[in-house]
Amino acid sequence: MFTAIILAAGMGTRMKSEMPKVIHRVCGKPLVKWVIDAAKNAGADEICVVVGHKAQMVKETLGGACGFALQEEQKGTGHAVMQAMDYIKQARGEVVILNGDTPLITSETIKSALEYHRADKNHATVITAVLPDASGYGRIVRAKDGSVMKIVEQKDATDEEKKINEVNSGMYVFDAPSLAFTLGKLTPNNAQGEYYLTDTLEILLGEGRKIGGFALDDNDEIRGINDRVQLSEAEKIMSKRINEKHMRNGVTIHAPESVYIEDGAEIGRDTEIFRDVTIKAGTKIGSGCVIGSGSLLDNAVVKDGADVLSSVILSSTVGEGTHVGPFAYIRPGCTVGRDVKVGDFVELKNSSIGNGTKISHLTYIGDSDVGERVNFGCGTVTCNYDGKNKFRTVIGDDCFVGCNTNFVSPINVGSGSYIAAGSTITEDIPENSLSIARARQVNKEGWKDKRK
Repeated sequence: MFTAIILAAGMGTRMKSEMPKVIHRVCGKPLVKWVIDAAKNAGADEICVVVGHKAQMVKETLGGACGFALQEEQKGTGHAVMQAMDYIKQARGEVVILNGDTPLITSETIKSALEYHRADKNHATVITAVLPDASGYGRIVRAKDGSVMKIVEQKDATDEEKKINEVNSGMYVFDAPSLAFTLGKLTPNNAQGEYYLTDTLEILLGEGRKIGGFALDDNDEIRGINDRVQLSEAEKIMSKRINEKHMRNGVTIHAPESVYIEDGAEIGRDTEIFRDVTIKAGTKIGSGCVIGSGSLLDNAVVKDGADVLSSVILSSTVGEGTHVGPFAYIRPGCTVGRDVKVGDFVELKNSSIGNGTKISHLTYIGDSDVGERVNFGCGTVTCNYDGKNKFRTVIGDDCFVGCNTNFVSPINVGSGSYIAAGSTITEDIPENSLSIARARQVNKEGWKDKRK
């Protein structure tokens, strides 16, 4: 068990946004939520996010995912941690300090840093990284025994210290009493008049207490997000992680660099995903499915063995063995049964479609309840809206709907009925009937010459 303090009070001016930086999204999830989830998965029993700029917006975004502390004025990282003193005093284990704009930190790294901290019996542990180019970072200066002797900022470093490639990530593990003790001794004696968290390490060293340095295996984990370019870079890394996780779990992803899968999507084994597919959070795809190029699935449920080819499915369910597309559009509120065909340029909205039904092409079905084994001809439209109100169409099992049929809702069509092509249906149809609703053909010979 440990307490996580996540710093998320900054303005993020370089994002050039009306939103706080920490609620911009990477792979469908706010930056700070990635950090919260990493802390939770590492075993944090208490999490406090220190908010400041547009605090209410951050709180609304995160809801009940964590506790909060308010930093009304941004007076440095040490000052931000001070605002969480109630959490620090009540901490039952260590306190891990993380940054709300570093979404690539993993729970495995947090766990390893804690294990290192405990095994080495440190009062504080700095999470570090070794970079090919350490320019701009605070350097980690170690003693002969490997403990951290000091952190030197770039501007204060000697020529020899500037050669050091191990840098401070801005993330730490503290013994809770040690952290509380040092925060009480911080002063803003610097040109900026701010309280620096790094000063707590100097205080501990002055007290003869041991500080360790835990070096990350993956330097990407310390990447902070300061602008839209860095946001894009982080999303690219996170997307690669997500796609590789699914592939290791038995999903085939063709051209994974072109496939965007948000955190929280579930995909079963032996499903194939082709290039330029977007799968958003809340989507659940079964096993043995095919998701064809150009498809978008958002909060969709696609059951085992279904195919979705170059189509869009939003907040709807598609049953086992059903074929969707190409170029179909399934809008929210639809339940499509087993072994259904939803063909090219078919649009469904707020409708239920029974097992074995075929809607092959160029058809709109909205606000409808369709039975099993219904066959729709090309160009069928349910006319469900009169300009003020929406009405439902109900079609029973085993019906045949001829091409270019219009249903002027509300309509009930009995099971086993046939509808002649070109009909506009305005009245209910009894079971096992043939309905023809079109004018008798009239040919007016010579009409063209008379028109001239």
